[in-house]
Amino acid sequence: MDQELPRVIVFLTDFGLKDHYVGVMKGVVLSICPEAVLVDLTHEVDPQNIAQGAYLLGASFRYFPEGSVFVAVVDPGVGTERRGLCLVAEGRFFVGPDNGLFTLVYDRAQEFVAYELQNQTYCLPQQSTTFHGRDIFAPVAAHLARGLKPSALGPQVADPVRLPWPQVSLEPGRIRGAVIYVDRFGNLVTNISQEHLQEKSIKAVCFAEKRLPFKRTYAEVAPGEPLALIGSDGLLEIAVSMGSAAKFFGQEGEVLVEFD
Repeated sequence: MDQELPRVIVFLTDFGLKDHYVGVMKGVVLSICPEAVLVDLTHEVDPQNIAQGAYLLGASFRYFPEGSVFVAVVDPGVGTERRGLCLVAEGRFFVGPDNGLFTLVYDRAQEFVAYELQNQTYCLPQQSTTFHGRDIFAPVAAHLARGLKPSALGPQVADPVRLPWPQVSLEPGRIRGAVIYVDRFGNLVTNISQEHLQEKSIKAVCFAEKRLPFKRTYAEVAPGEPLALIGSDGLLEIAVSMGSAAKFFGQEGEVLVEFD
């Protein structure tokens, strides 16, 4: 079942790097598929923050080659009756808990198929109730990288869990949205996309009772001044030049775009 080319396996977790958890998952993968190319997307998802993991995964997966296998583990329900999933979408594979972590993949993929992880053949024989990343998700990902057909893992799932995701409201002369992610620079990423703003003459972006100029890049205002712009993920951001919008404004609130 080996592939002619090594398959990329991408890890996203909330494990951090202090402990041995990430390294052990990689060891399991390499024991099964030593030719795999391993990539860390991030291990700094806030602990148990499924929505944050969902955003990062949804924003990133299309930048990896088709055939990539994503091991995504933000799993506060580990050891419970929640299902494990293998998702096939956009020519890529996703392995992890069925807790809404794949919500934006579902939303952004043209079509997808999900399978429940029931076949124990492709898991480790001894399984902890607290570390399914090592005992279930990592070995399944390694077998997929070697060419295993996802249908061998278990039955199809018609009702994968989805997170309730903030929706954009379109009104005459205005768009209402919300902050969905805060990056390490303190930029507030919203759910208002570049597509929502196309062919509109933006007058102002309002947040936390302030009217912000809409600019192309951070350096178009003086250091310490707030602004709004389209970030690298194609989403409207609230930012502070050379500073942190999260500290300047806080991290929550409605975002209002006014246009002619």
